[in-house]
Amino acid sequence: MRSNWISRVVSTIRESLSTEEHDFTDGSIRRAVVLLAIPMILELSLESVFAVVDMYFVGKLGPDAIATVGLTESLITLVYSLAIGLSTAATAIVARRVGEKDVQKASHAAGQAMLISVLSGIVLGALGMVFAADLLRFMGASASVVQSGAGFTRILMGGSVSIILLFLINGIFRGAGNAAIAMRSLWIASLINIGLCPILIGWYGVEGAAWATLIGRSSGVVYQLIALFRKQGQLKLSLTDFVPDWHQISSLVKLAWPATFQFIIASGSWIVLSRLVAQTGGTEASAGYQIAMRNVVFFILPAWGLSNAAATLVGQNLGASKPERAKASVALCTKYNAVFMALVMLFFLAFAEHIISWFSSDVQVLSYGTWALQIIGTGYVFYGIGMVMTQALNGAGDTRTPTWINFLGFWMFQVPLAWLLAIQFGFKSTGVFWAIPIAETAIALAAWLVFRKGKWQTQVV
Repeated sequence: MRSNWISRVVSTIRESLSTEEHDFTDGSIRRAVVLLAIPMILELSLESVFAVVDMYFVGKLGPDAIATVGLTESLITLVYSLAIGLSTAATAIVARRVGEKDVQKASHAAGQAMLISVLSGIVLGALGMVFAADLLRFMGASASVVQSGAGFTRILMGGSVSIILLFLINGIFRGAGNAAIAMRSLWIASLINIGLCPILIGWYGVEGAAWATLIGRSSGVVYQLIALFRKQGQLKLSLTDFVPDWHQISSLVKLAWPATFQFIIASGSWIVLSRLVAQTGGTEASAGYQIAMRNVVFFILPAWGLSNAAATLVGQNLGASKPERAKASVALCTKYNAVFMALVMLFFLAFAEHIISWFSSDVQVLSYGTWALQIIGTGYVFYGIGMVMTQALNGAGDTRTPTWINFLGFWMFQVPLAWLLAIQFGFKSTGVFWAIPIAETAIALAAWLVFRKGKWQTQVV
């Protein structure tokens, strides 16, 4: 009996990691969640491992280097926002068309999304390279951080095309039900990053970390393009799919701009919080906060895997006219995510100091980082629930509702609360730390209430 169970588990894992595309509109919902979630969790887990390893090597260069990486990553989240917005739109449309069994339209939508992504990445990359130093000053960086870190920021911002395409093409593969290729592309990118990071940092300092990241991401994109144009799966892209189709572009933009602003709203608030921490606590507080946030992201990214699985399942099942199956899929993803995030919360509360000490031995950085990780970690269960609810709405094509939830939650609540606690009430950086779990909990509850109403089931894509 036990050997049969082990055999079934091994068989399921092998199937989830194969590049074969799946139809998730029939059969066991639990099996569908597992087949999608395993590669998505593994995909984002290695990405999160890189984020931590990168910070470990950069941490050896001192507080200025840590602050440079952290502040630049806060800026890069604006690029991520556009990338995730386009990816969200592509996943929703491709998944819906695949659920409707219209592969030709799914392929055409993928080509148009890639066209938009390349043009957007070129514009953002050029702006980032020209204004790198000014952007760091805007973030509240000290003169020494600007002087030593502008090159790092210039390189990362200049690689915006690779960032957007990496997210976008993975979203296309997920929508088509092929999460394994998405996983492999990020693994390639992350492993190359991890391998090059200590070497290039040794040669070029903090700028070496930027070059390692750019080379890794670009390698992942090359793999994606090779897989996409082999035409072995459901998607069959041809050159005609890249000829501008204004009707399809309009449909993508209609879904993508709310999704983009959804994440810009969130990432913009994180930029404000990073600036508040630097303003009220100085370089040491900023460095400790950035280390803590890297660890927060380390454990949130795997949870995003389950959230992305919910988006694909909702999209394909709505396309197949099975809204109840879509709802049941979301419920199961929410349950799994809540359990995982509860365990992470307990881990952070118990071992925060040990975690932060791995990255920095500076007493003040260690103190700020430990306190930040413990406080932010208290809201982890709600982070997990909120992510699934938001991605489920996005997967249904309702990208506007989560955008409004984020706007009210982050800019009307989190940012004012952080300012009040940090400056008006004198809690300084600690006040900023507490504003994060309080606001994220409110956002998760709001998303859950909206999802329960069920209007997303009637969304037309």
